[in-house]
Amino acid sequence: MPLNRRTFLESSAALGAGAALAAGAVAPAEAHGPRPKPAKRYSFTVMGTTDLHGNVLNWDYFTDKEFDDKAHNDVGLAKISTLVNRVRAEKGRRNTLLIDAGDTIQGTQLSYYYAKIDPITKTGGPVHPMAQAMNAIGYDAAALGNHEFNYGIPVLRKFEEQCDFPLLGANALDARTLRPAFAPYSIHRLRTPHGRDVKVAVLGLTNPGIAIWDKANVSGRMVFPGLEEQAAKWVPKLRSLGADVVVVSAHSGSSGTSSWGDQLPYVENAAALVAEQVPGIDAILVGHAHAEIPEYRVTNEETGKEVVLSEPLKWGQRLTLFDFDLVWEKGRWTVEKAAARVLNSNTVEEDPEITGLLADEHAKVVAYVNQVIGTSTTAMTTADAPWKDEPIIDLINVVQTETVRAALAGGAYAGLPVLSQASCFSRTARIPAGEITIKDAAGLYPFENTLEARLMTGAQLKEYLEYSAKYYVQTPAGAPVDTAKLTNADNTPDYNYDAVSGLTYDIDIARPVGSRITGLSFEGEPIDPAAKFVLAVNNYRASGGGAFPHVAKAEQLWADSDEIRNTIIQWVRAKGTVDASLFAGVGWRLTRDGVPVF
Repeated sequence: MPLNRRTFLESSAALGAGAALAAGAVAPAEAHGPRPKPAKRYSFTVMGTTDLHGNVLNWDYFTDKEFDDKAHNDVGLAKISTLVNRVRAEKGRRNTLLIDAGDTIQGTQLSYYYAKIDPITKTGGPVHPMAQAMNAIGYDAAALGNHEFNYGIPVLRKFEEQCDFPLLGANALDARTLRPAFAPYSIHRLRTPHGRDVKVAVLGLTNPGIAIWDKANVSGRMVFPGLEEQAAKWVPKLRSLGADVVVVSAHSGSSGTSSWGDQLPYVENAAALVAEQVPGIDAILVGHAHAEIPEYRVTNEETGKEVVLSEPLKWGQRLTLFDFDLVWEKGRWTVEKAAARVLNSNTVEEDPEITGLLADEHAKVVAYVNQVIGTSTTAMTTADAPWKDEPIIDLINVVQTETVRAALAGGAYAGLPVLSQASCFSRTARIPAGEITIKDAAGLYPFENTLEARLMTGAQLKEYLEYSAKYYVQTPAGAPVDTAKLTNADNTPDYNYDAVSGLTYDIDIARPVGSRITGLSFEGEPIDPAAKFVLAVNNYRASGGGAFPHVAKAEQLWADSDEIRNTIIQWVRAKGTVDASLFAGVGWRLTRDGVPVF
């Protein structure tokens, strides 16, 4: 695949109002000789966002109302635009750059609508709302995130075509040629009042986990080597091209951890390792981890120089500012000081230019998510689902079980029992009593996961459940139980705790990790370690997401190309009425020394 036409993009800018300090005048000669001229200095700011996930307006399409959370954060590019305009007014438009660290086109029903319902890829199709907003705000570059690949390469390429800025991915390589499939970097010229431009290079790095999480979309087409390896290749090239400042935009967290176990020889959250191991980097905009890190400094092992890192909170809740102070010495610009901070988007109003620009698209999606698809005999919620077997999670599992069973009917595996895994993706999802809409189903399953069937043994399922149960904090019998502190042990997120339907088992949280599953049975009998089962499982888990044992290497019996969310919507439409009494039950529970916790 040839290099993208924007691979060696350079953007030049003229001097803006208040761009930098003017050179001082020469002082009169004194007895000991003339006073030296003041050093030439220049300051500029790089602004950064990450993990926007399709959020343009401060709106929650899953609840169909203005976004809010316990911390009263706001979301969306319309808010970010107001912050950006204020920074540009303060610093001078030409003394700023605006970049992003990826995960742009997936996450809300707005982004889903223009990928699947009214796709940007159709002939004469619409311009993606994220492209419209980011173009209007004036982004200079954006790194690729792993979720950019969720809808397939054609959608991503069309989005790239619609953007007025380059999508960067130095470690997204064509599988055949091993050449960059996207622009590795962009170089931007900032004009100073001293006749010496500052060249700022932005190197984009994405996540190697794409090879696992979106295997169906990228296998045989692209490969994704490690961030450290590719940064070590490209940073010296950028310096040789005359870059005075090198900023890395990395869709990779800073913790040094991975969620795929030993399936890849790369680190998922490698931003701090890049700073530590690769000389020549001044700052890193961090993404992927959905964490807020205003400023984090890492010392490079080779040079001893500090590299400043910052990760703004997801969905446009924060805007990172990297402030650089440069000095001209020995015939070149040198970074004298670099610092980072974040601005909170809930301190400003939405930019009316952005809200007006996308008013029609927003209205179409609101109408779409409010379509009624069926009714429910009772209300269901995920509020207690992280620690109780709740009917709303059973709903996911019954849909998956029936879908897989129908797909295998008449085949070699039709006689095997079908089990199903599901996670609590959101603690605020609900199915109301009465009418069920698309937004209700979308809120229950917000990810674009697809469904697979994998062949597992009883012994493997036991180990799978033991691994899942590490989610709970070990709590002795008799000790008070605080649900706010009961889960997410070892930083395990909710989406990496699986409940498996079709089996009955207890999780003894008084016991240490690895020995918590008790009473594991199938149809009232202790499970046979050698017995074979079909596990209905989402593609993220089946591909190794979360590093659950056995499932990634288990034989694939069937796979679907449609999202599980759509499968749920179609199931509800077909049933007409959702009656939880027909499928809900208590298959698992938390215990301590055999006594139920709840």
